[in-house]
Amino acid sequence: MKALGVLGTSSSVGKSWMTTALCAWLRGQGVRVAPFKAQNMSNNAWPTLDGGELARAQAVQAEACGLRAVVEMNPILLKPSGGVGAQLVLRGQAQGHVASRDYYAHHERLWAVVVECLDYWRARCDVLVLEGAGSPVELNLMARDLVNLRPLRHLDARWLLVGDIDRGGIYAQLAGTWALLPPEDRARCLGAIVNRFRGDLCLFPEPTTWLAPHTPGLPVLGTVPLRPDLQPEEEDGLGAMDEDRGTGDTLAWIRLPHAANLTDCQPWWSDQGVRVRWVATPAALAEARVIVIPGSKNTLADLRWLRASGLADAIIAAARRGVLVIGVCGGFQLLGDRLIDATGVAGDGGDEPGLGLLPVTTHFEQQKILRQVTADCAGRRWTAYEIHMGRTVAALPVEALQTVTDADGTSRPEGVRRSNVWGTYLHGWFEAPELRARVAAAGGLTAYCAHPVPWSEQRRAIYTEMAAHVAAHVNLESVRRYLGL
Repeated sequence: MKALGVLGTSSSVGKSWMTTALCAWLRGQGVRVAPFKAQNMSNNAWPTLDGGELARAQAVQAEACGLRAVVEMNPILLKPSGGVGAQLVLRGQAQGHVASRDYYAHHERLWAVVVECLDYWRARCDVLVLEGAGSPVELNLMARDLVNLRPLRHLDARWLLVGDIDRGGIYAQLAGTWALLPPEDRARCLGAIVNRFRGDLCLFPEPTTWLAPHTPGLPVLGTVPLRPDLQPEEEDGLGAMDEDRGTGDTLAWIRLPHAANLTDCQPWWSDQGVRVRWVATPAALAEARVIVIPGSKNTLADLRWLRASGLADAIIAAARRGVLVIGVCGGFQLLGDRLIDATGVAGDGGDEPGLGLLPVTTHFEQQKILRQVTADCAGRRWTAYEIHMGRTVAALPVEALQTVTDADGTSRPEGVRRSNVWGTYLHGWFEAPELRARVAAAGGLTAYCAHPVPWSEQRRAIYTEMAAHVAAHVNLESVRRYLGL
């Protein structure tokens, strides 16, 4: 096995995107390729078939490789929960919450887990593509960094450096990072990639010429133009351009402070006749035809925020005037009569009334539910999934929102429907065009037209286009030589 790293000059420069594109490109070259990120911090997660979870970004990269996602692709996942710190998920299993100041006390134990997972891949793929996190040269953190240089050293990997020209200062990004790298790590670098260029490429000729005096030994392999249409999923759920997309009647998503699995909104972006907005004020709900409350990594804290911001009253008022209100996972819990987390296993603890729009109560328990299910709408079947610590039960007979099929083939009712208020635990619920059309009809989106291709199929086509886009703009010859392609 050979290993190829993708490091960045900072957070949010497109490392996840570039890793996904390179995985798809290598798969297209006939290579057995797998993705890896030693440690990820994200509230966007995916459940594996064997009852674990990993960051959604690595699950997407696995899909680009043609693989089933497994926890060995992301052995450490930190899920920020606000004031209580972050939930530590180790090799797919939640270990409780850990404060930032205490996390590094477990450094060597966590590194041993990373090594186990790196070695797991040695006989299972030809190339392991390792995504870094943030910057590899945070001087105060380098000695404890589990995700950037140390895994590359362990595998004697070669690596690429990604910078983001869209945010400005590309030469300072690359030169500053290069200057702070230890010489032995520079020696393994194959070159830099300038990412997210807008405009005419002829206005940015020969960046290596300008950079070379400041970064001896670092060639610029290419400049990749920004393609907003080639975005399978953002690692953190949403980019700045995603807060308000499309035209038409408004589908409003509540921007909870601890929102999780924000990628649930992405299937709507390819549809026509709908404006998808993320909102955080009551006034922004005035024109909404449909309101969606997404998942949450700290449901009780987000409940208190809804009340303090005035959004709780605004959502209740919207439901009473007939607006379709949908809660997904944590949003489903928020719509209920009561939420009880006696020991704070899911974030802030407490026992509080919810929004009272669904006759259900949620108790939070230590054991997390992680499962994939098959959803069905108008004959279309697709994979959705559950990740939650709450158990939600009805206080009186209710109408189920739908029937789903578990991995063992058992069918069961799922969710709750009460007139124009719907609740479901299913992430990925909106991926089928038939389901989105049903929601649009119920919400009165008058000019709505769903993209006919399911989101999962759109993603697979995007991977192929991403690979071609990178190959067209980056000189990958040094990568080919290293990998023997």
